[in-house]
Amino acid sequence: MLQKICENAKIAARDMAKLGSDKKNECLNAIAGALLEHSDALIQVNETDVQAAREKGVKESLIDRLKLTKARIDGMAEGLVQLVALEDPVGEVVSAKVRPNGLEIGQKRVPLGVVGIIYESRPNVTADAFGLCFKSGNAAILKGGSDAINSNKAIVEVIREVLKNHHVNPDAVQLIEDTSRETAKAFMRMNDYVDVLIPRGGAGLIKTVVENSTIPVIETGTGNCHIYVDQTADIDMAVEIIDNAKTQRTGVCNACESLVIHKDILSEALPVIAARLFEKHVEIRGDESACACVPGITPASESDWGTEYLDLIISVKTVGSIEEAINHINTYNTKHSEAIITKDYANARKFLDEVDAAAVYVNASTRFTDGFEFGFGAEIGISTQKLHARGPMGLKALTTTKYIIYGNGQVRP
Repeated sequence: MLQKICENAKIAARDMAKLGSDKKNECLNAIAGALLEHSDALIQVNETDVQAAREKGVKESLIDRLKLTKARIDGMAEGLVQLVALEDPVGEVVSAKVRPNGLEIGQKRVPLGVVGIIYESRPNVTADAFGLCFKSGNAAILKGGSDAINSNKAIVEVIREVLKNHHVNPDAVQLIEDTSRETAKAFMRMNDYVDVLIPRGGAGLIKTVVENSTIPVIETGTGNCHIYVDQTADIDMAVEIIDNAKTQRTGVCNACESLVIHKDILSEALPVIAARLFEKHVEIRGDESACACVPGITPASESDWGTEYLDLIISVKTVGSIEEAINHINTYNTKHSEAIITKDYANARKFLDEVDAAAVYVNASTRFTDGFEFGFGAEIGISTQKLHARGPMGLKALTTTKYIIYGNGQVRP
C-alpha cells in the first residue's frame, strides 16, 4: 500500500507541475469553502480523537494541539484563502543574463516534486501542508500520528473530493493511514519517489527522521525559545510579552520556555513577572538568584536550561551582561525564536546580530514566528536548519530552481 501511495504521488507531481495558477486558486477556494461546510462533522470526528487522548492520560497542553474548534477550522480555511491571494512562485524567473558567446542563461522556480510530511497531533497541519504543497505545484504525502488519525482522514477526504470535482488528480494529496512505526520508517526510505521529507513534531520524532531517512530532510525543529530581559527593559512591557509568549498557547514550538534576566533588574522585574505567571498557574524553575528573589520559585537543574516543556513551566536564568545572556541562549537554544526586551539600541542590535536563531525579536513575543503572522498564509513548518530554508516556510521554500538556456547553435570550443 505504501509503495502504491508513493507511485501515485510521483504521477500526481507531474500533473501538478503543469497545473496553472488559476486552477490551483479555484481549487483552494473551493476546499476552504468545503472545510467550513463540513466543520460540524469535522469537529465531531475530532472529538473521538480528543476523547481517546484523554483516556490515555495525554496532558491538556498536548490535547489542545489535537483539538479542532470552529475557530481553528475557520483558520484552516482562511489559510487556504490567503494562499490564493499570494503570488504563485512556480515559473518565477530568478535571474537572467546573456553570456559573451550569446547564450541566454536564466533560472526559474519549479516545484520540488513529491513532498512528504510526518507530523504529530495538530490536524490543522493536514490542511496547511496540503495547501502550501498544492499552490507551489507539489504532490503531498501526509503521515500524521495515531492520535489524530480520524481527524486527518476526514480532512483529507474533504480535500480529495473537491479535487475530483474540479477534475484535478486527487493523489495530489494522500494520507498514509497506517500509523505504525514500521510504516513510518519504511516511508523514510522511499527516496525513489519522495523528493523531500519534512518532520513536524517533538525532538524525538525529528531525531528519528534525521537518523533513518534516505530522503533529504528539512528539519522543523523544537522550540526552546528564550526571552531576555535587559537591564533597561520596560518592565510592564516585559510582563505582557512574557505572559503572552508563555501562556497564550503552551503546546506550540514558538512558546517561550526560558527566561533570562539581567541581575541589575532582577529584584525589580522578576517579582512582577512571577506574579503574573503564578496567576496563570505557571511553575517557575530558577537559578539560585531567582529562587532567592521570589518565594515559590523552585530550583532549576542543568536539564531545565535546554528543555522544551510544552507545558505551564518556565526556567529563569540570571546573567550579568548581554554577552552572558547571548552565550547562554546560543548554548541551550534550539535555533528557533529568541527575544530581547530592551530600551538600549546598541544591545538590541547586538542581540539581533549575535543570537543564532531562525527568528530574533526586539520587544515582541516569540509567538509571532508563524507563517500566517509573517504573511505567508499557512506554513509547512518552521525550519531551524540553515539549508535549504530557515524560519517559517512558505511557498518559495517548497520550490527549487532550474537553469533554462537558449542558444542559436553554440558549441563549446
